[in-house]
Amino acid sequence: MNWAKVFPAILGLLLVHQAMPAEAPRLTSAQTKATADITEYFRRVTARLADDCLDGVKTREDWEGSRGELRRQLLYMLGLDPLPKKTPLNAKVTGMIEGDTFVVEKLHYQSRPGLYVTGNFYRPKNANGPLPTILYVCGHSRVVVDGVACGAKAAYQHHAAWFARHGYNCLVIDTLQMGEIEGLHHGTYREGLWWWPARGYTPEGVEAWNCVRAIDYLATRPEVDMTKIGVTGRSGGGAYSWFSAAIDDRIAVSVPVAGVTDLQNHVVDGTIEGHCDCMFMVNTYQWDFGALAALTAPRPLLFSNSDKDNIFPLDGVVRTHAKVKRIYDLLGASDKLGLLITEGPHSDTQELQVPAFRWFNRWLKGTTDPITRPADKPFTPQQLKVFDELPNDQINTKIHETFVPPADVPLPKSKTEWEAQGARLLTELRDKCFRAWPNDPPAIDARVVAEREAGGLRLQVIEHASEENLRFTTYVVSGAKQKPNLLVVNVADSTAWSQWLDTHAAGFADALPGASDATPNGEAFAAQSRLLNANPWALAVVAPRGLGPNQWNPDPRKDTQIQRRFVLLGATADSARVWDVRRAIEALRATEYEKTRLWLQGKGTGAGLALYAGLFEPSVERFDLHEPTTSHMTGPYFLNVLRVLDVPQALALAYPRPVKLYDTEAGKWGWATKVARLYDENRPPLELRTTSK
Repeated sequence: MNWAKVFPAILGLLLVHQAMPAEAPRLTSAQTKATADITEYFRRVTARLADDCLDGVKTREDWEGSRGELRRQLLYMLGLDPLPKKTPLNAKVTGMIEGDTFVVEKLHYQSRPGLYVTGNFYRPKNANGPLPTILYVCGHSRVVVDGVACGAKAAYQHHAAWFARHGYNCLVIDTLQMGEIEGLHHGTYREGLWWWPARGYTPEGVEAWNCVRAIDYLATRPEVDMTKIGVTGRSGGGAYSWFSAAIDDRIAVSVPVAGVTDLQNHVVDGTIEGHCDCMFMVNTYQWDFGALAALTAPRPLLFSNSDKDNIFPLDGVVRTHAKVKRIYDLLGASDKLGLLITEGPHSDTQELQVPAFRWFNRWLKGTTDPITRPADKPFTPQQLKVFDELPNDQINTKIHETFVPPADVPLPKSKTEWEAQGARLLTELRDKCFRAWPNDPPAIDARVVAEREAGGLRLQVIEHASEENLRFTTYVVSGAKQKPNLLVVNVADSTAWSQWLDTHAAGFADALPGASDATPNGEAFAAQSRLLNANPWALAVVAPRGLGPNQWNPDPRKDTQIQRRFVLLGATADSARVWDVRRAIEALRATEYEKTRLWLQGKGTGAGLALYAGLFEPSVERFDLHEPTTSHMTGPYFLNVLRVLDVPQALALAYPRPVKLYDTEAGKWGWATKVARLYDENRPPLELRTTSK
């Protein structure tokens, strides 16, 4: 065995997804403040969700009445609601090897057609009758020999061998990314695939489903006692143990090792930055992880962790255990819940293994005999490999494209049908995509903090609250001598903000943040003055959180982790930005523009933010949208939005209000055009204007 070739690959145990640190860029004072503000926002929301976790469960009856709904929510957050059809497993044993007192069958099954799961089934030789059986789910261990992936199961074989030597069957299965067919766990972490949460997709859903189908496979084996199924694994495998036990009651006993901690650790303390996407659900219902862990109750459950684990810190594990203990106490099952803490780092140590073996012996075999033989690795990775050649029909490498089906919104046949359908879609958007919007926001507290006149223009600087610790500024420009009867609100991304700043820095530099870095455009400023003095209009610009003057840390790695924190708290940066736009509208209504006609406009992603803000603000009379994205696959990104609708359907929700859409390819909007004609064939509410590139 050439361990010099294998060992570097097995170092995947040490978090293969960690990136090498680089020198951080120097932040401006505005970026420093915006980063501090969003950090405080995360702290505040995390604390609220921690307080809310299982708070409504006071009695046994409360738990029994809520457990079914909690499981439904979890299945939805895994992309498994509705539950997929259980298609034929097409299981196949490709080979067999012998250990000292056991045999190992090399096998694969398909949890969905073309979604292959490779594994090894360890069983004792000469066993009599069905036996207790362990499903072992692997962590992040990439085992590659001579450039060929052998699967994480080779790294964790010592666990399976111990079980087989001690009277258990054990099925150890590879993960999606660390299997013989290497899929993807790093969509948002590394690949910029922000459409994953917009689709409601997480690779944790695949891992949990593969576990469910693994148990379906075990049910076909005469050697397996289906009343005595256990699940365990460490790190990523610990997480999959939690999720699979939560959604499948056939699992009788669980020992997740180093696979869960709480939102405080992940979001506030930053351990999310050491985890890829497979560790998390798409947190639509804003759970803390105590709710996930509690779904195992009242089945025997051993929390297992080490005291120096830097990605599952001890304090968060203890807090999570305390929430779960309260549920076990209510159910009279305190003896079935354990907490094991050993000394050591995030590592697969004997100190963690031995108590896990004893827990399974206690609850699956009714014995408390001492553990006398340590676990060891009897085979080379190549011996445990399932495939000689990878199957051509595999979909593992692209399962993220199909695992959660997108919405199929039927084209309505009448205006009445669409309006009824649209009302349902708006309700679903609010419930599934914008659930994290505050139910009890602070008072808007709109204040005109500065006014200036220059070159025939008037500038108003209006500061207002968005959320408890987040205040933003909206800027309004109008003709100095005009009383506006129309307010046009432009939702600006960072590019649009820079353009706006260049124009207005020519006259109002002392009142605008970042004006010293702008390139004043006197010609554009003069044109703006002529326009607004010839027309009774006011033009407002709104830059939501993370954009323009509110940009937080611009380092792409830091920005990625900030956005991932939003998702873990049940939102996205873009859904929070839509809320900021809504609050800016409220602030404007609290000033002299209380009854002024109001239009919304934006370009690119800003157009999408403007559209969704206007859908929830009936006072918006018209939308001017410049080159919006045609699909949420490219933004803006909201949790689950592609499970509800896509941009053309959202556009149609604005009707009968006029929508002016400026695009280089107007023909891309056929669905929205057809619905618009249901309102008026001759003068539909949607007007398409083709622009030049």
